[in-house]
Amino acid sequence: MIASADMFNAHLLIVDDQEANVLLLRELLRNAGYQRISSTMDPTEVTSLHQTHRYDLILLDLQMPVMDGFTVLEQLLAIESSGYLPVLVLTAQPNHKLRALQAGARDFISKPFDLIEVETRIRNMLEVRLLYQELEQQNVLLEQTVAQRTAELRESEARFKRFTELSSDWYWEQDAHGRFTNISGPVLEMLDLALEEDGITALAIPDGDFDVEQRKELDRLIAQREPFIDFIYHRTDANGRRQFLQVSGEPRFDEAGRFIGYRGIGIDITARQPTAQNDA
Repeated sequence: MIASADMFNAHLLIVDDQEANVLLLRELLRNAGYQRISSTMDPTEVTSLHQTHRYDLILLDLQMPVMDGFTVLEQLLAIESSGYLPVLVLTAQPNHKLRALQAGARDFISKPFDLIEVETRIRNMLEVRLLYQELEQQNVLLEQTVAQRTAELRESEARFKRFTELSSDWYWEQDAHGRFTNISGPVLEMLDLALEEDGITALAIPDGDFDVEQRKELDRLIAQREPFIDFIYHRTDANGRRQFLQVSGEPRFDEAGRFIGYRGIGIDITARQPTAQNDA
């Protein structure tokens, strides 16, 4: 709801080549409580005036010498990037009303003026105009808030990634199709994987040295989109030494609840295993 103080503080411009009409509208608007009223009898000034002052409402006569109101509408539309023209046309020609609305005007007032109609239409149009401006301001604030939250999220994600990289031997992220989108450290080696030519699709190495049953269990958890914490498995490295690895991962979902992949960390814990031995 627009406050009366905001309504009466709106900036209005009267454009009419007849001084009597200008004086009549000025008096009417003053009596109604409007405080910021400007006027011009030269239609060629309207575009530059609006560029400078950005009026909340322009009362525009259509039939004027040198430049008619339709030409003024065209010029105003060219400088209003939003496409919204705060123009209320003044006309004595019924057939001009539709043409003016099609040209971008928002409403019209018929001549000779009915003072009650003039006041009502001006008030209604100003209320719409101010609500429109309020919405634009809210959209700007929303965009700024979204940008700020996005920046904060990216910063948080960067901190998280940095922390996990420092506290683990490798870090990885996958998309919903199992393709790696981000890796740090010897992820592929530790998981017995190889990338296809596209550089993001991972395939298990045939006859790899990952324990088969352990691999099946890890694949099952991932297929069911379950988190896994400190999952321990072993493999035989290139030197024939049994290597124990610990991996943790969590599924990721977007704001709509759609699964978008996994991310996780891994640590080589061979040194912690007293039973680790060369038994290849």
